[in-house]
Amino acid sequence: MTGAKPNAATIRQAKSDNPKMRERDIAAKLGISEADYVDAWTGHGVFRITTDFDRIFPRIEELGPVTALTRNENAVHEKIGVYDNFRTGKHAAMMLGAEIDMRMFPRHWAYGFAVENDTGETVKRSFQFFDAHGEALHKIHLRADSNVAAWKKLAAELALEASEPLAVVPPSVEIFENDNAVPMEELKTRWSAMTDTHQFPGLLNKLKLSRHKAVSSIGSDYAWKLERTAIQPLLEGAASIALPIMCFVGNRGCIQIHSGPVQKVATMGPWLNIMDETFHLHLRADRIAEVWAVRKPVDGGHVTSVEAFDAQGELVIQFFGKRIEGQDERGPWRALVESLPVSNASQAA
Repeated sequence: MTGAKPNAATIRQAKSDNPKMRERDIAAKLGISEADYVDAWTGHGVFRITTDFDRIFPRIEELGPVTALTRNENAVHEKIGVYDNFRTGKHAAMMLGAEIDMRMFPRHWAYGFAVENDTGETVKRSFQFFDAHGEALHKIHLRADSNVAAWKKLAAELALEASEPLAVVPPSVEIFENDNAVPMEELKTRWSAMTDTHQFPGLLNKLKLSRHKAVSSIGSDYAWKLERTAIQPLLEGAASIALPIMCFVGNRGCIQIHSGPVQKVATMGPWLNIMDETFHLHLRADRIAEVWAVRKPVDGGHVTSVEAFDAQGELVIQFFGKRIEGQDERGPWRALVESLPVSNASQAA
């Protein structure tokens, strides 16, 4: 983002001039962050709220069924249901409900807003949260059957009496010291010694490697490159046999998970979509640069994931077979992954 930021009136006028354009796209057109866009509506149906997890998430259940939305640049993950079973944590918190399943990292949650938007046809209400760079981390949207009175009451309780002006800062580039000289022996030793998939982030931190570099370097015993179009046959294959899967979409502050079968898989332009009753996924398939099948050892076997990366090596989306903790993964999931088209580059190697 360069140059002087437009003032709030100019930002609001841009919406009037482009009523059908998405807010995120208007922000990009204006060269501002999405948080700056939302902040421009302060006093016009918008006000700042706290980002204190312990004040927010134990209370969201009062709203009834809502839409939980977590996204990154190339994937949007929406779950419809009730927020329940919140587990607090200083470094990581969790929502472990039957429908809303999330991992949240509080240090990245910088700004929160209560948003009430009267479109002329309906009133849309939400809570929206952003990081210090103005990027959306998580949004909670009311639905037709949500409890509006509970939302208004909670919004008032979460409101900040006074808040510093938004001071969005550009993101820094994360440096992985060993990406240019991968310690292969140590990588293979530590990878093969894993007993739980949750040990993988620690492995990356210890070896100072990016996820993409570790996956693309480990070798075919543990990872093999698929065709970049492999996500569509993966989803269609799972839908065809009602296979329960897990779908992870996240950003630096939040990871949202769907667990269960998928049904309605469809494409629209560059988007690959799932439009089920309580789960919606929108994936920019044209922005997937690489797809990898990945095996990680666990007690009693291993688990297989499918992981998609963009051109910058950033993780866009992950899929696992749904399994019971401590048990090996389902055979049909493993067979489905192993049937996916392998990249020609992989075959040539």
